[in-house]
Formats: sequence, structure tokens, C-alpha cells
Amino acid sequence: MRSLTEQDIRSSFVNCSKGEAKRLAVPRDLDGRPWADLDFLGWRDPGAPDRSYLVAEREGRLVGVTLRFPSSQRGFLHRSMCSLCLTTHPGGGVSLMTARKAGPAGREGNSVGLYMCTDLACSLYVRGRKIPESGGRFEESLTLEEQIARTTGNLSAFLDKLYD
Repeated sequence: MRSLTEQDIRSSFVNCSKGEAKRLAVPRDLDGRPWADLDFLGWRDPGAPDRSYLVAEREGRLVGVTLRFPSSQRGFLHRSMCSLCLTTHPGGGVSLMTARKAGPAGREGNSVGLYMCTDLACSLYVRGRKIPESGGRFEESLTLEEQIARTTGNLSAFLDKLYD
């Protein structure tokens, strides 16, 4: 993924208002991100424990998505494997992230969800740049490039659902 600026990020959001995008917390360490190892930029909002954000390049443009997840896993069925990168995280390292749909469907309250690494570091787990505290990745016969393609394909399928 190419390096992004705060303006790139704020103008990319498709499932929130321009005012909401202007107010959301953008990471302060953009210059220090390992852009060459990222398939998407994902981060949690330090001021809102139930919010995360994701920005990906898709069909030649940036698509930003606001995500929500339960701040407490109690009472929620959760999985221990991320549906994007297939990394396992026992004990709450995977959360059901929900995104309001884009356009009229989102304004009517419709949303889509996917089980994802709570820290949104899927790209780094796939490449072995980050190791889960517990759990791990299965040894696979796929090449690294094939695993990256699967992860980006899973993300693309999720983003497609925002427009259904």
C-alpha cells in the first residue's frame, strides 16, 4: 500500500458523513507505518473503545470504512480465527467488526460484519512481521503471495457487501 496522508484518509470514507470523517481520530504515526507491508491501514480509536477504522486501495481509489465492535466480548459469540488473514487469537483477539453500509442502505441502519483481528494487523501477521500473543498461524502450502492474495480477496469481498 502506498503511504497515506491525513487528507487521503479523511476523504476516503464511504460509510460516514464528511463531518464524522473530519472528526475521527487519525493515527499520528503515519510516517512510521510499514507501508510496503500493509495491504490496508487499520487502527482503533483510542478515544472510543468500540470503534476502529480501515482504509484500503480498491479499484484505483481509496475506500475508508468505520467499524464498530462490542467493547466487551461477554454475551457475544466470538471466534478465535480472523476471517481475513486466518490468524488465530484465543481469548478475544478476534472481534466481530460491523460496518454501516454505504449510501441509502446505511442511512436506513443496514450493516455488514466480519470477524477480524481486533488490532487490524492482518497484513503483518500474514507476512510474519507480527506474531500473535497466543494462537498463531497455520502452516500452509500456499506461498506468501497466495496468502496475501487470499487476504486481500477476503477484504475485497467484505467491502463489496458495503454496496449491496
